[in-house]
Amino acid sequence: MVRGGLGGMLLALCGLSGAYAAAPDCARTYTLALHDHGLLYSAISDTGIDKDFADELMRRSGCKFVVSFMPRARIWQLIESGALDFSLSGITNAERDRFASFAWYFSNKYYLLVRKDAGVRSLADFERNERLQLGVIRSFRYSETANRFVDKLHAENRVSQAGGLSPLYQTLILNRIQGMVIEPFDYPALEEKKIRDFTAIIEFNDHAVPHGLIMSNKALSPPEQESWRLLVNGMRADGTVRRIFEKYFTPDLAAALVDFQAPR
Repeated sequence: MVRGGLGGMLLALCGLSGAYAAAPDCARTYTLALHDHGLLYSAISDTGIDKDFADELMRRSGCKFVVSFMPRARIWQLIESGALDFSLSGITNAERDRFASFAWYFSNKYYLLVRKDAGVRSLADFERNERLQLGVIRSFRYSETANRFVDKLHAENRVSQAGGLSPLYQTLILNRIQGMVIEPFDYPALEEKKIRDFTAIIEFNDHAVPHGLIMSNKALSPPEQESWRLLVNGMRADGTVRRIFEKYFTPDLAAALVDFQAPR
């Protein structure tokens, strides 16, 4: 069971109610897409938090899945059209709420990684210097302050987009961009001496943002979505999600990421 007082009790109750709810319908084969992003998933090694989560989702449901790998922007397009049933580690906004629903399983904050030689000590410093360029992953959204920051710079033609983390780190090293938005899953790359030595981290000071299983509204009916949501709640309640995260993070950081009150 997830530790944490009242939150843990509520999760346990969710898991218990899930035991009596309708199980996911396995009459058809489902589709799920992964995207390459730090510790969430590595296409090279075929490992990561999202891969482990997907494996457990398939094991518990007993359903058949076709799992693919594609850019995040393409995933959102297919989720919206109904051509893709699921993806993982997604966050919502008003636009996405029109075509997707979510089953939350972790929550994290966002940070600005900047070159030390850019002379930036705050978000305002970066905004004021028109010579500074920001790098982001195409189609990614972040926390409230981070989104405002990105959108303002985008309106000033100061944002470069890439398909993933690796090209962003390369452009940062080459000084073609001077900053990029990161999250805890990106930290291992920061341990590389060549990146750690010339960068600093600035906090956005927003609340942690819930991330979850993405479910297509066109592909899955509300009752079907609820059955998958209860399955995910059960994974949180019995500590499975925490154990997955502890494979990749220290126990304290794993707890900070998975112990939260999930919104509906």
